[in-house]
Amino acid sequence: MKLEKMVGERFKEKPSDCVVESHSLMVRGGYMKFVASGIFSQFPPLKRICRKIEQIIREEMDAIDGQEVLFPVVLPSSLWEESGRYHDVGSELMRMQDRNKTPMVLGMTHEEAAVHLVREYGQSYTKYPFMIYQIQTKFRDEGRPRAGLIRTREFTMKDAYSFHTSQEDLEEYYEKCFRAYERIFARAGIGEVISVASDPGMMGGSVSHEFMLLTPIGEDTIAICPECGYKANQEAAESIVINKPTGEEELKLVSTPNEATIDDIRKLFGVGYEKTCKAVVYKKNKTGDLIVVFLRGDLEVNETKLRNYIGEDISPATMTDDSILPAGSIGPYKLTDKVTALFDSSLKNLGSLICGANIKGHHYTGVSLSRDCGNPDMHDFAKIKEGGICPECGKAAISISRGIEVGNIFQLGTKYTEAMSMQYIDQDGELKYPIMGCYGIGVGRLAASVCEVSRDEYGPIWPITIAPWQVHICALRADEPQVREYADKLYNELQREKIEVIYDDRSVSAGVMFSDADLLGVPIRVIVSPRNIKESCVEIVTRDKRVNMKVETDHCAEQVKALIAKLTAEIEEGIST
Repeated sequence: MKLEKMVGERFKEKPSDCVVESHSLMVRGGYMKFVASGIFSQFPPLKRICRKIEQIIREEMDAIDGQEVLFPVVLPSSLWEESGRYHDVGSELMRMQDRNKTPMVLGMTHEEAAVHLVREYGQSYTKYPFMIYQIQTKFRDEGRPRAGLIRTREFTMKDAYSFHTSQEDLEEYYEKCFRAYERIFARAGIGEVISVASDPGMMGGSVSHEFMLLTPIGEDTIAICPECGYKANQEAAESIVINKPTGEEELKLVSTPNEATIDDIRKLFGVGYEKTCKAVVYKKNKTGDLIVVFLRGDLEVNETKLRNYIGEDISPATMTDDSILPAGSIGPYKLTDKVTALFDSSLKNLGSLICGANIKGHHYTGVSLSRDCGNPDMHDFAKIKEGGICPECGKAAISISRGIEVGNIFQLGTKYTEAMSMQYIDQDGELKYPIMGCYGIGVGRLAASVCEVSRDEYGPIWPITIAPWQVHICALRADEPQVREYADKLYNELQREKIEVIYDDRSVSAGVMFSDADLLGVPIRVIVSPRNIKESCVEIVTRDKRVNMKVETDHCAEQVKALIAKLTAEIEEGIST
């Protein structure tokens, strides 16, 4: 490929609407173009990167006996009604009608389609186990698309579905897929990805893991214990709070006209968080019914845990002057029965709390939940926090980090096969439901994630395994006959050797040529210049600056091949077997 013929432009200015570096560099470098919110077209460099990622995925899925299939992008809503998700999933699912007024959906995930494809095939136990996978365009009407390809609405994803006759068989295969994912990320050049326990969410099932690339720009929050190695998404991590038992005190109503926050209350009364009770109000999206979650003042509500407990979508409620709850003064004592009250386990053993009085501008001191509020049941609704107690080893050592989810795996159980009446006859002649596993990787998100952690101030530094090209020839002063003659010869020789090469022979300055080369991030750069040619040599440098050497022109192709092999071997060394 000659650079002057490549579709797409590169430019220096940072786009004002790009909030993360990977997004900025991929726009500046001519990788993608904005079409609509969360929707992008791909220029040739990004398409080449994604194609290589897809090939790595295919090789690893095939190695664990996966069989590639292809599901439709547009599906009849009847399949989602069979599973029960058509009405359960919110506005993320794009619903529409065809010309015959048949309700349809755009596939955001394909569990239903997978069961539909194989439920006739899998009627005998002799067919099991098996796994099918696809690499397909999906659409999720994401409410907050951001960060370029990291959070989009339309995306390309590999999703795989395995079918088993026993939980033991699923667990064995789940482990195989787990290891395959580790190899995929290592081969893509980000072997530092970690796996964390996660919440299954809308997918269902009892066991799930997310693969996280730790980076400050990540949208997911990860709880990590350095003492025992525990790792979990904050959404799924249990929040453990141990309070010293406190005695009961007299209940008193206190005027607090200027105190509406926990910090205001602590300052007024001179107390610690263990004496305060926070009220956070949500509403059920379907009915608008209000839910008040009470928890210790230093904690935050984990909306995923709350949503799972309620069993339906929720959102924060907005309190106005005419609301039935007085904002800033909400408490569990004498709370109206028109709302649902839930209590977090962080309030256990606290016998004397300062709480809102449900009277505007007033609080109670000395509230005892057991004495004054009927000793309510308590559940875990809080986010685990920095320095919190590890659910695994019990030490107060939790560290909170940010991460990008680059893959996920789920043990789905029989949620979909039961709902969609997929059954098989076992060896005893009994009808049973197959047990499913589900395994996903976002291709574009993985490319953007690599860019986010493998870059410098000038552009991406693509690993050799997924780089758009392996070699970038920069011919400085290609108008000089000797430079042109050698650069053309080298370009043709490398192509004959099946080396992926992009060739820049434009009549531009060295600064422009090198700036474009930095933005393209090709791992190996060969510089052909008048000065080098006079010395019968060329300069070979790597994008990460680790290699910078001059080699004789006659040995350039040989040195390039050796360097490609070296860079590839370095990545392969990090791949677990």
